Amino acid sequence: MNIVIKQIAFDGAEHKKEIELRYKVLRRPIGLNYTQEQLDAEKDEFHFAAFDGEKLAGCLLMKAIDKDEIKMRQVAVDETYQGKGVGKALVLYSEKFAAENGFSVITLHARKTAVPFYAHLGYEIVGEEFIEVSLPHFKMKKDKL
Repeated sequence: MNIVIKQIAFDGAEHKKEIELRYKVLRRPIGLNYTQEQLDAEKDEFHFAAFDGEKLAGCLLMKAIDKDEIKMRQVAVDETYQGKGVGKALVLYSEKFAAENGFSVITLHARKTAVPFYAHLGYEIVGEEFIEVSLPHFKMKKDKL
């Protein structure tokens, strides 16, 4: 396995693979789909993808909130690559990108089942549990980039 992480263009062929992976990992298991409006709203976000050759192993998006804060969202790793460091590599890559681009805080909404993953990478829970896309989530943040 030789994972290469890079930023990908919105609306290109790699972006279409990203949407398919996010649907397969994040939405289909809970009976949801993406609306065209939701996808169009991602035009100004940063899209990162982890490739193993031509195969998309994982992805994540980042959305600038203000000059200091950027929100990590839609983190998905293909089931055949889960537990092999792909998610961690994506998060570390996105943290480096955020720091290099002047952001000092990363926030995210973690599914309850993913909280230990993010906590291990230095993210802290902020506030109470809440429901998003029908699942329990926690807001988490990291501000020492």
